[in-house]
Amino acid sequence: VQLQASGGGLVQAGGSLRLSCAAFGSTSGINVMGWYRQAPGKQRELVATISSGGGTNYADSVKGRVTISGDNAKNTVYLLMNSLKPEDTAVYCCYAAKSRYKQDYWGQGTQVTVSS
Repeated sequence: VQLQASGGGLVQAGGSLRLSCAAFGSTSGINVMGWYRQAPGKQRELVATISSGGGTNYADSVKGRVTISGDNAKNTVYLLMNSLKPEDTAVYCCYAAKSRYKQDYWGQGTQVTVSS
């Protein structure tokens, strides 16, 4: 499975960005996709995930500002981030899992920088 992410960039505080992540290859069995992020000097943390059934999970720090959605037919997930804050600055990494087989996949990160 290969994950291709796009949509990062530089935005002012209060602005919005939409990240996309598409899965390619042996995508059969993927049942969860989502995003994690890692800021300089900090551990990687969950941002949001979505299951193939549509269930979502958000980090408390982004609830109300971030919406994750998915297109199962395209094996693609989207992360719409609103009201961005400087503390949202991080490398955002796309994630996919085949939970049944205990397999995780990671894409290359995309930089999100929020200026104050």
